[in-house]
Amino acid sequence: MGMLPDFKTKFIGIRYHYMQYYTQLATDQTQFSHNYYNTVEAWTGWNIGRKWQVLAFVPYYYNKQMDDDGASSKSGLGDITILANYQLLHTRTTSEHNNSVEQSLWIGAGVKLPTGTFKLDVTDPATTIADINAQIGTGSTDFLLNAMHHFRVNQFGVNTSANYKINTKNRSDYKYGNKFTGTSIAYYRIRVGGIAIAPNAGVIYEHTEQNTFDKASVQFTGGYAVSGLAGVEFTFNKIAIGFNVQKAFSQHYAGGQTKMEFRSMAHVTLAL
Repeated sequence: MGMLPDFKTKFIGIRYHYMQYYTQLATDQTQFSHNYYNTVEAWTGWNIGRKWQVLAFVPYYYNKQMDDDGASSKSGLGDITILANYQLLHTRTTSEHNNSVEQSLWIGAGVKLPTGTFKLDVTDPATTIADINAQIGTGSTDFLLNAMHHFRVNQFGVNTSANYKINTKNRSDYKYGNKFTGTSIAYYRIRVGGIAIAPNAGVIYEHTEQNTFDKASVQFTGGYAVSGLAGVEFTFNKIAIGFNVQKAFSQHYAGGQTKMEFRSMAHVTLAL
């Protein structure tokens, strides 16, 4: 999820995600694929009282694939995700040196609905993992467990989150691997006139289990990546604008066949 905007009651906004991957089959190096994933996502959050929070994400995908057979693209509404979080801890103190210290811990769960399309013959020998990853949806109802911790001393803070996604099989008896994501982002907020500027940097760890088809593991799926993140957030009154770039410095996907080349995110969000 990255850094959530500061909001008292609710927020609504638009995020744009870009991801670029390259795949080359180890068994036949003439078969390759450049994959470009573009997502425009509406996201919103509501605080219900002091302890509860609901978040929703509605993505629209435009995926482009350029491979040894030519170019193709897919677009459409993706899988909608809804999360509910409970605030387990919140403290705010002032130290003897007049430092303001605040921390909070949220835990929650959610569901990803199969609103996107999954149209692929997974029994076709010509189907590659790049084809499977380029689908608009997974075709399955999936479940999420997550935790978010925020620690701040004056204008310096650290956001840490962990998310585990539990996937189920779709109608084609295909199941994407369960995925764990851990993120820690440090920021420092600076006031310039009426604008709050928060440069930030962090690290992301992702681990994906192997996909399965008819309960058997699918070869050359799953893997891990450790990525660095750098970005900046601007807040003016109730409007937040931000972006970041992400680059993997250690990864091993699909038996080493797939490489994550670049990712980025930008957003415009309004606190209500």
